[in-house]
Amino acid sequence: MSKTSLDSPDRNWWSAPIGLDEIIWITIAFIWGIFMTFMMVYWYYAGDQNQTGESFRISAEAFEVKMDKMIEDYQVGEEHGYPIVAVPEGGDIYIQANQFSFPVIPKIRVGKTYRFHLNSADVNHGFSIQPVNINLQLVPGYDYILKLTPNSTGDFHIVCNEFCGIGHHEMLGKIIVTE
Repeated sequence: MSKTSLDSPDRNWWSAPIGLDEIIWITIAFIWGIFMTFMMVYWYYAGDQNQTGESFRISAEAFEVKMDKMIEDYQVGEEHGYPIVAVPEGGDIYIQANQFSFPVIPKIRVGKTYRFHLNSADVNHGFSIQPVNINLQLVPGYDYILKLTPNSTGDFHIVCNEFCGIGHHEMLGKIIVTE
């Protein structure tokens, strides 16, 4: 009687000879794995695609004091209860993520460089600017600095892409870029 796929394999299946097609695929997979391991290290340094800005330890309270001072100095309006701040070129913009909001709306100018200071007040949050490819993870206790020079005008949405609790799906922010 012939074996079917429902029959148990032989007890010593591992000692059966390996076919040539399996040897070829195992060799290709091994070489590809070694190649990709080196490429990950290479692209980290040569790919110019990683956000490698500065970061510092800071308490949530100390960061909030800096954010409140920025709001006090540069608030130009309000939208849905959140302050809109217009920080001058080269200025520091402080955004402290907390469950479940980004409580500041920066209004910046195209072609000008700004330093975004990002912090989480409570749990891990994501900071993803849509539709551009800027994506950071914010861990409590750190001030992450992101230098940003927008090259087009419009409203850009900030999305938390790190699950942060029951209201995570409502955690959105905005950056306004003008002429």
